[in-house]
Amino acid sequence: MTKLIIQIPAYNEEETLGLTLSELPKSIDGIDEIEVLVIDDGSTDNTVEVAKQYGANHIISLGRNCGLAKTFVTGIRAALKLGADIIVNTDADNQYKASNIADLVKPIIDRKADIVIGTRPISQIKHFSLVKKLLQKLGSWVVRLFSFTDVEDAPSGFRAMSANAAREINIYDNFTYTLEMIIQSKVKGLSILSVPIEVNGELRPSRLFKNTLQYTIRSMFTIVRMFIVYRPFRFFTILAAILGGIGFLLGIRFLCFYFWGHGSGHVQSLILSSIFLIIGFQTFLLAIIADLLAINRRILEDMKNK
Repeated sequence: MTKLIIQIPAYNEEETLGLTLSELPKSIDGIDEIEVLVIDDGSTDNTVEVAKQYGANHIISLGRNCGLAKTFVTGIRAALKLGADIIVNTDADNQYKASNIADLVKPIIDRKADIVIGTRPISQIKHFSLVKKLLQKLGSWVVRLFSFTDVEDAPSGFRAMSANAAREINIYDNFTYTLEMIIQSKVKGLSILSVPIEVNGELRPSRLFKNTLQYTIRSMFTIVRMFIVYRPFRFFTILAAILGGIGFLLGIRFLCFYFWGHGSGHVQSLILSSIFLIIGFQTFLLAIIADLLAINRRILEDMKNK
């Protein structure tokens, strides 16, 4: 018997939540039971009342506004306790077509993927500006580069995951879960698949960020931070190679002048070369230490998830 729980993080969504809940599918091929979980992120309006009115099976109120990432994790943990075999996350503003939930869960039912992310038709979304469309595509390309995945729409919050994948996910970022989840999943050997989806018209502007530039900057910081957390040896080894390479080139520069008989006038190159080589070596040692810490963190996470 396969149980699907559709979780919906909600913060002051009394105007849109009812429509979102009313359009959720009542049956899906391969799914025996469907339940809806609404996570109220400290709403000050009638979000909870609307959730009850439109038949949400479970409602969790955080009491205060904790942010999207915390709300997402709370929903995942609750869904697992409720016995979910598959969890789908969707937005309360009815951004995503509820009919596409069947497309999200099918690869998981068929055991072809652990996580499925809905790919929006970015170029065709009318309420997205040209700049936002370009930045969305650029951001997804950067995530693919850092995560070594082929995810087409990294910021998409419309995604499904198996219970096993949900247990493996540990979100540390306070801003958003979308990017970290992709990078972390690849490191943990979870298979990720993208499927095309449709979107509805915009009912309200995004509350996650004030403007596209702000979101892009914060996302870049998140990507770099997550790369350091989950790929520390690679990150610090690359940094050490860059620093060591600069030191090596400066050393070659000094030797060239030295053999040409002008070494005394270019001692600065020798000093800088030594500094960069030393820092590069220390950074490589840091890469080893960071990798050991990452291994220790993974062991602790495995113990926690068992």
